[in-house]
Amino acid sequence: MNDDQLLRYSRHILLPQIGIEGQDAIVAARVLVVGAGGLGSPAAMYLAAAGVGTLVLADGDTVDLTNLQRQILHSQESVGRLKVESGRDSLARLNPEVRVVPVASRLEGADLDAEVAAADVVLDCSDNFATRHAINRACVAHRKPLVSGAAVRFDGQVSVFDLRKDESPCYHCLFPEGEDVEEVRCAVMGVFAPITGIVGAIQAAEALKLLAGCGEPMVGRLLLLDALGADWRTIRLGRDPACPVCGSR
Repeated sequence: MNDDQLLRYSRHILLPQIGIEGQDAIVAARVLVVGAGGLGSPAAMYLAAAGVGTLVLADGDTVDLTNLQRQILHSQESVGRLKVESGRDSLARLNPEVRVVPVASRLEGADLDAEVAAADVVLDCSDNFATRHAINRACVAHRKPLVSGAAVRFDGQVSVFDLRKDESPCYHCLFPEGEDVEEVRCAVMGVFAPITGIVGAIQAAEALKLLAGCGEPMVGRLLLLDALGADWRTIRLGRDPACPVCGSR
């Protein structure tokens, strides 16, 4: 790091659990954030502020007026623009040293596979099960750590699937694909604005811990937040040895 970077990230460097070595790892990292909405906005902003060297921001959607209640990466002037372009500009203002790679499409197939393979950590900030399961399969295939978050109404959840480790469960172990799991969308059910900020910030924190190699990532645990009752709960997760996605590891 140069002198400006040492000053900019000095509050991280002062933490003995991170230090210069951990901050160097953050600056050298490439992180894939899938979704530039309610969760992806705070997650990407904290990752950029913390100095992640390359942020790949993937989202094929455009900014709508209804997004502005919670998607803090975007402003009134962003309405109608691609979210990844609006996000790129916001992140550049926040930290011009970070290289933001906008991917203005729904990542799938070979494109998703290539981006996951190139990433050091993947953040799933999407809003549908099909995308979540596709991201999970790619992370299992390339043994990449996955930080998964979700938020709707007053409820949020976060978990980390460190697929570099044989004992880690994957997303499919928790929510098997094809089972009758209700898809709850913000556009139908509503969402409490701060819950997306809380979940996205926790996703960024878990990603930074993975990059810096500090603390205990939330592997094998599901954090549940009920914002209406101000209640936090943690559920232990085990790997499913019969999981069709990760069971052969």
